This record gives sequence, C-alpha cells and structure tokens, in this order.
Amino acid sequence: MTLFNIGLIVVGIILVIWGADRMTDGASKLARDMRVPEIVIGLTIVAAGTSAPELFVSLMSALKGTPDLAVGNVIGSNIFNTLLIVGCSAAVAPIAVAPNTVKKDIPFAIGASLLLFMLCADDMGSVHLWGNEISRSDGIILLIGFVAFMVYTFQMAAKDGKLDFLDEELGVEREKPKKDYTHLWRNLFWIGLGLGCLIVGSHIFVNGATYVAYRFGIRQSVVGLTIVAGGTSLPELATSVVAAYKGRSAMAIGNVIGSNVFNILLILGITSVVHPMRIMGITIVDLMMMLISIGLMWIFAITKYFVSRREGWVLILTFMGYMGWLLYLL
Repeated sequence: MTLFNIGLIVVGIILVIWGADRMTDGASKLARDMRVPEIVIGLTIVAAGTSAPELFVSLMSALKGTPDLAVGNVIGSNIFNTLLIVGCSAAVAPIAVAPNTVKKDIPFAIGASLLLFMLCADDMGSVHLWGNEISRSDGIILLIGFVAFMVYTFQMAAKDGKLDFLDEELGVEREKPKKDYTHLWRNLFWIGLGLGCLIVGSHIFVNGATYVAYRFGIRQSVVGLTIVAGGTSLPELATSVVAAYKGRSAMAIGNVIGSNVFNILLILGITSVVHPMRIMGITIVDLMMMLISIGLMWIFAITKYFVSRREGWVLILTFMGYMGWLLYLL
C-alpha cells in the first residue's frame, strides 16, 4: 500500500507538471493569436501557468483538511526557488541582475514574505505556530497586495515603453487578425486538458503525500516543505537551469521573484479566502528561512548586479543545511 501511494505521488507530479505546461502553452498561443501584448502574456498567462501546480495542490490540500501541506507548499516552494533554483542556475553560469530588479522587484518580494510572516506569526512567544490561522480577512489582504503588485508592474512596463505588440515576432503588419477557429478550438482544447490534468494530478498527489506522511509518522508540514514544494517547483528548476546552460540565466531571477510573489499573495490569498487555514506544523524557523533566502539573494545581487558561481554554491549549501534541519526534526 505504501509503494502504491508513493507511485500516486509520482503520477500526481507528472500530471501536474504536464498539465501546467499544456495549459500555459495553449493559453500563450491563444493570446498571441489575439495579438495580446507580450508583457501581458508574461505577467498573466505564463506567470499563472508556472504557479498553477502550487495553486491547485495548495487549494486541494486546504479543502481536504490538510492546511500544513498548503502553507508548507508555498513556504517550501519559495525557499526551493530562491536557494536551489537560483543557486543551481548561478552555479551553471553567473546570473546578471538588472538594477531595477535589485532596487524595486526583489524588495517587493521581500515585502510579500514579511507580510506572510506577520500574518502567520501572530504569537511570537513560541517557535511553533500551533493554532495560528490564515483567515479569510488575511487572504483578502494578500489578494489586495497581489493587485497592487500587478498594477505596479504594468505601470513600470508602460513607463518603460514595453507594452508593444508582437509585430516583429509575428512577422506581420499591425492589422486586424484573421479569425482561425481551428487554432482557437485547438488552443481551448489544450487549455481544458491541461486544467483537467492539474485538478486530477493535484488530487492524486495530495492523497498520496498525506498517506505517506501518516504511514511514516512524518508531519504534514515537513512533507509540504520538502516533497510537495520540490515537486511543484520542478518546472521552474528545469527551465532556469536549461536557460543558464544556454547562456540566458538572467531570466532565472525574474522567474523566481515572480513565482515567489505569486505563491504568497495570489495562491495563499485565494486558498485562505476559499478555506481559512489553521497552521499546525509550520515553525518560526521555516518562516525565517524564507526571509533569509530572499534576503541572501538580494545581498548577492545588490553588490555587483550579478550572482556569481561561488554565491550560487552558498545558496545551494544553505538549502542543503535547511533540508538537513528538517530531516533532523523527523
């Protein structure tokens, strides 16, 4: 039975990752056919697509009465993104960071992390956060923060003159696009299929992870911080490492920042509004590691506007140390 549920975890991960890829690809093509500006695609469809695994796994976990998996998934994914993904990408090739990213975008991600810290750590008298709750009102605050982030990003893009249509990429003059219902229905099919795989895959994944945690006496929060977080962050890891290998490692920073902000403000915002989450296993140490990871990346980036290979290995070793701490708690 245990091997069967481990198999369910693997199948769930595959379905979630494949479904997110299909949904994102179909939605991107649909938006391009409709001549939606590229920045809009990146900030909405692509960003939502890469965060879809975390969203569906967290939402399903909360609805099934396992909130530690949901909160642990988000906190663990952010730690995974910042330490392991940026670390591995920088270890492959140093990552250049734009000044605006260092001065504006990363501080916004730090602010989102601090907001989550304050919402979770209502009582700082103990290392554990037993009984603390991310309520519906907290979720509304997070969603307001997400809207503010989107408004800010669009304003910056418009100010920089980046809201342009994809004329050069499409190779056509700016004109009213011809209707192609074949492409329309094909893209809608892939969006629907991807969404279905996300729902089914997250359901299977949460069931398998919950059983394994119960069978071996592992806290659900630890499962969320490790297995669930790592599984839902695999698309970002693969994308960033491949990009670094191809000499385009700068996109890793933007990928991590956007994913971290989406995870906290949008995913936990939606999840807690749908189903308030009582925290039972997340500790102050976990929240502090989330803050330390994004702060460490910011310190490395602000020095010379790039993250070196040596700094990448520091991030990786920090991640390994945190995983060792979680294993020690078992």
